Amino acid sequence: MKIRLMALVGMIIILASGLILSGCGATTTGTKNDKIVVTTTIGQIGDAVKNIGGEHVEVQSLMGPGVDPHLYKAKQSDIGKLQEADIIFYSGLHLEGKMLEIFEKMNKEKPTYAIADSIPKDKLRKDQADNTATDPHVWFDIDLWKIALEQVRDGLIEKDPENKEDYIRNTEKYFAELDELKAYSTEEMSKIPEEQRVLVTAHDAFNYFGAKYDLQVMGLQGLSTDAEYGLADVQSLVNTLVERNIKAVFVESSISEKSINAVIAGAQDKGHEVEKGGELFSDAMGKEGTEEGTYIGMYKHNVDTIVEGLK
Repeated sequence: MKIRLMALVGMIIILASGLILSGCGATTTGTKNDKIVVTTTIGQIGDAVKNIGGEHVEVQSLMGPGVDPHLYKAKQSDIGKLQEADIIFYSGLHLEGKMLEIFEKMNKEKPTYAIADSIPKDKLRKDQADNTATDPHVWFDIDLWKIALEQVRDGLIEKDPENKEDYIRNTEKYFAELDELKAYSTEEMSKIPEEQRVLVTAHDAFNYFGAKYDLQVMGLQGLSTDAEYGLADVQSLVNTLVERNIKAVFVESSISEKSINAVIAGAQDKGHEVEKGGELFSDAMGKEGTEEGTYIGMYKHNVDTIVEGLK
């Protein structure tokens, strides 16, 4: 009896030692349910990773609806998400300007990609007010966005070569949907009369969009919402609205309406009635689970809202 008891105790010690050793080998970086853990910054990238990665990825985005990436500072919980990720995708081109140091550190530990940096420099737009600054809002040009998303495809393949064919197939399918979106947008935007083709928003997020669909774009602030605006900026926009007889201006989901309200009030002081044409999604998408919570749904919403407000 005593021998059996000693043998049983010995087995328990061996099992316990095995559990402890396996626990010591655990790490915060790894897979969830055998999926690659991907952390992104803006929702536009997160949605693309879901489409391209499919069943092989678990995606978490740091910046949700209504969040302005220009001003965003990482929280402690964000650092945890970045640390537990197998791979990180962010926009680059200084969109997430206050997080660059963090990404530089992460890149020494794991694959970290600034996907917009893969776009040829001659295809990028400059800030009209500062020729040294590059416009980071590349997702509003579908063709350029596809170039950036090739970096997502290639990054996933490099991390998980066993599922290369799935990533290629998913990318082709998603790009076909984006081509359909481009055709839809081109047809709808052509309905806006020539004299009404002026898009006035809170900041210069829509220059790629305007160039693609022949719209003059005017933002009260510059490329970044970090930029200041003054009375002269408001007055300049007001004068354009009156001279061109523009009937609508647009607010953005990630920016306070205060600046646009100042423009509307200034136009009214000059006897020109201007309405809010609706809310556009610029730097952030809609709520998860809604149509606007996807890139394609967000883009269509913007097209429909602009056409309805200006035609």
